[in-house]
Amino acid sequence: MISVRHAGRLAALVALSLAAACSVLPERNPVDIYRLPSALTPAPASASGRGTLRVSMPHATYRLESPRIAVIAEANRISTYAGARWADTPPAMMRDRLTEALRSGGGYVNVTTAESNVQAELDLDTELRAFHSEYRQGQPHAVIALQAQLVATATRRIVASRAFEVAEPADGTAVPVVVDAFGRAADALAREVADWAARQERPAGAAVTLR
Repeated sequence: MISVRHAGRLAALVALSLAAACSVLPERNPVDIYRLPSALTPAPASASGRGTLRVSMPHATYRLESPRIAVIAEANRISTYAGARWADTPPAMMRDRLTEALRSGGGYVNVTTAESNVQAELDLDTELRAFHSEYRQGQPHAVIALQAQLVATATRRIVASRAFEVAEPADGTAVPVVVDAFGRAADALAREVADWAARQERPAGAAVTLR
């Protein structure tokens, strides 16, 4: 039987061993979390717009559902920036950016998202096909590609469809500078989508048009 004195010594030795083990374990590397920068200016909805447009969450592959910042530094090899993450997933960030741009564009009386369950005449259905940094001639570019289609909610027929892609060069190779390029690329693409959506007619027969 272990005496009280020996039990106390044993407990002390165990505590010292655990403390020593913890001291030699490697510390976890810190991770920088980045928001997607924006230079869009908010604007009130226009009373002369085309009704209500609903912005759905972009469809994307599992790779684009990750908050890691993807980079293609050499042909056909996709990696990520170490110690850096997006504050949200690329589809969620692009949904928010598209919503901001459409609200600023004044083409619709109301612009809402699918999460609000508000009735709308048109649904902006999109597929996010690229959201990565890509080296071109030694310089990183923020590349964002999106396939967009306007769908009449009453009939679920496509009113218009178009592909968008923007490649914005970064001013350097550091992650914060690349993140700034992503912000400019997202703003530019969102403005293009908003301008395109504002030019479309309200759904009647909802025939497919490519513009």
